[in-house]
Amino acid sequence: MRNAFAWAGALLFLLSLLSFGLIYGWRLRLPSPGPLSAGWRDALGNVVLFTIFALHHSIMARTGAKAWITRFVPPSLERAVYVWIASLLFLAACWLWQPLPGIVWETGGVVSWILFAMQMCGVALTLRAARIVGVWELAGIRQPDLTKPVTFTAAGPFGIVRHPIYLGWIVIVFAIPVMTTSRLLFAVVSTAYLVAAIPLEEASLVEAFGERYRAYQRQMKWRLIPGIW
Repeated sequence: MRNAFAWAGALLFLLSLLSFGLIYGWRLRLPSPGPLSAGWRDALGNVVLFTIFALHHSIMARTGAKAWITRFVPPSLERAVYVWIASLLFLAACWLWQPLPGIVWETGGVVSWILFAMQMCGVALTLRAARIVGVWELAGIRQPDLTKPVTFTAAGPFGIVRHPIYLGWIVIVFAIPVMTTSRLLFAVVSTAYLVAAIPLEEASLVEAFGERYRAYQRQMKWRLIPGIW
């Protein structure tokens, strides 16, 4: 029963990622017609929608929240519960996101192919980093084992920045040949959340791993953007 719950959550997680690809790649491809006043209302609703997802993502990732979850479910299912809730909220953010009127930029020819190639690099970076972190752990099928020694090294994707999955996401959402207003809002809001979440996430990593993570921070000083931050 526990395995079925975890696997169902992993499938939901996959569905949420596929939904993002469908929504961002198709539904938000063309600008939505309508008056500017309606666009502002929809934009505000979109921000609120993503904020709900982001707050859960940040709060439930904290040690205290994890301890609270295990008061109601077995510790072995803590990650699966987190994945279930996060996936449902991300699905809601994707499917309830309202298209907005307007196009910010539109490219073609060589520039379009360059941006597409950058997107594929972002996907590759994300998948490579996720594999190192642990795909089964990220999907909630396997609970992270904090009793095992963890080594943080500036190698592979983690030799570029400390958060290569986030960097990959930013490349994916911004390196787009046709940037509609809807897409830009999604990209800006999600990136702003990542920037705000990184200090909290790193504080949790220092709390969990102490000097091992501090040493990695000294070794790899760039958090998200190489040479900048």
